[in-house]
This record gives sequence, structure tokens and C-alpha cells, in this order.
Amino acid sequence: MFSLQKRNMRKDAKDELKKLSDAHRMQIEKKLKQNLVSSDVWKRADRIGITVSKGMEWDTNPIIEAAWQEGKTVAVPKCYPDERKLTFFDFHTYDQLETVYYNLLEPNPNKTDNVNKETIDLLIVPGLLFDQGGFRIGFGGGYYDRFLADFPNRTLSLAADFQVVEKLPSDSYDVPVDSLITEHGMLDQGGM
Repeated sequence: MFSLQKRNMRKDAKDELKKLSDAHRMQIEKKLKQNLVSSDVWKRADRIGITVSKGMEWDTNPIIEAAWQEGKTVAVPKCYPDERKLTFFDFHTYDQLETVYYNLLEPNPNKTDNVNKETIDLLIVPGLLFDQGGFRIGFGGGYYDRFLADFPNRTLSLAADFQVVEKLPSDSYDVPVDSLITEHGMLDQGGM
């Protein structure tokens, strides 16, 4: 039952993101980045885990570059579809990336080193919709739910206000993020 409801919600969220004008999208992205890099959780983190965005996702390149400018280590994920798992690799230069399925940019394992998840201080989790409890509807692969099942450190997601709803359907394997950063600031989940 939840899977059909989630599929419909995912489609609606994608449609909303596609409707954004370039100017409005850039305005939201600028505020998301400002609110993230001024947060205490960002300031305390030495290694940031983040995706290299594509398509309708919020642009993460300015965030990655801000982390580098502040001397932080950036780790980006590589998907292994056969095992449906994520592994993060240190990311110091765009030359370490390769284009894979669906035109995604991922680290080339021959050009960088993988990292233990415990060493990622702050993981920025992508998604399409979020609720007040930190639960999310992602892009449908389940990779992050598997990765988050035993992730020990701080998690947050970037979301425009229209991506935050009161309650989402959730399954037993869904793992909420600790915080949401919107264009108006940080929303902590579960009192964190």
C-alpha cells in the first residue's frame, strides 16, 4: 500500500521541482547553502558526505567547494546496483569522477580511496520529500536507507519549504535524518 502512495508522492515532488524557474531554483539553492555552512553541525564536521548532484537535485557543487575552501574533507558515494549499496570515496578534485548509468557522476575507485562510514562526520542525504520527523521519500533505489541503517553520525537533508510535509508514510526500514535545512533555517528532528 505504502509503495504505491510513495510512488505517487515521488512523482508529484519531481513535477514540483521541474516547475521551478531557474531564478527561483538558484535563489533557494543560495539560501540552502548559506544556512548549511553557517550551522553548528557543519562547523563541527571535518568530513562531509554528499552526492554530486544531477538533474533536478539541489546543486551541491557550491557546497562541495565551500567545504574544500574551509579545509574539510569531502566524500562522495558510488552506487553498486547489483548489491544495492553505497560506498563513499574521498573527493578532492572533479578529475576523480566518472560518468556512470543515468549520467550520474560518481567517484572512480581507481582514482581515490574509499572511506569507512564511521569517519563521515556529517552526511547530507538527498531526497524529494521530508516530514516533520525526518522521514524522507528519496529517488526510489533504497540505497540511503541501507547505508543509514548503521550510520553512527549526524545526518541532514536540504529541502525547500514545499518539500516538507507534516507526515509521510514510512516503512520499518526507513531511517529518518537528524535535521532538515530549508531556505528558512534548520529544523531538528526528534529533539536532536
